[in-house]
Amino acid sequence: MKITVISYSLTGNNEALAASIASEFSAEHISITEPKPRTNATIALDMLFNRTPKVNPIVNNVEDSDMVIFVGPVWMGQVAAPLRAYFKHLKTSLNQYAFISISGGADGPNPKLARELSKRVGKKPAAVINPHIVDLLPSDPKPTREDTSAYRLTDEDVRSLTNEIVKTLREAMAE
Repeated sequence: MKITVISYSLTGNNEALAASIASEFSAEHISITEPKPRTNATIALDMLFNRTPKVNPIVNNVEDSDMVIFVGPVWMGQVAAPLRAYFKHLKTSLNQYAFISISGGADGPNPKLARELSKRVGKKPAAVINPHIVDLLPSDPKPTREDTSAYRLTDEDVRSLTNEIVKTLREAMAE
């Protein structure tokens, strides 16, 4: 089975996770970057106005991939804007796909992710896996959005999350 991992990461957390997942599956890994620096203001504007920013590398065809695994952040309860460029251009050539995000979670779960992905891609994802940083932190005092934003995954976090995610993805691909 040919797998491609496409990732975007602002803080490095999703990139570390994507690299580890790609390694586990011996998959091609495409890291998305942006030509301009991203700020909290551009995040908010992209989310509020449903903007799709320019990204690098240029979108490639993935028709020969049996599974494309997208890994990236969730901003304001939605898939990060840089991944949208890939969704827009690849949706007609995706066979099967999954979405993974290590997001903050200080504001709770992101229950609308699967619906948003289905709408943007035009088909239901094989899996949506969204572990939260808040679950990696001590519960007392209750972690804030600032705490989860500042947290950087440790090597142990990446290994543990990768093991859980790979197990779930293998089950989804077997269905």
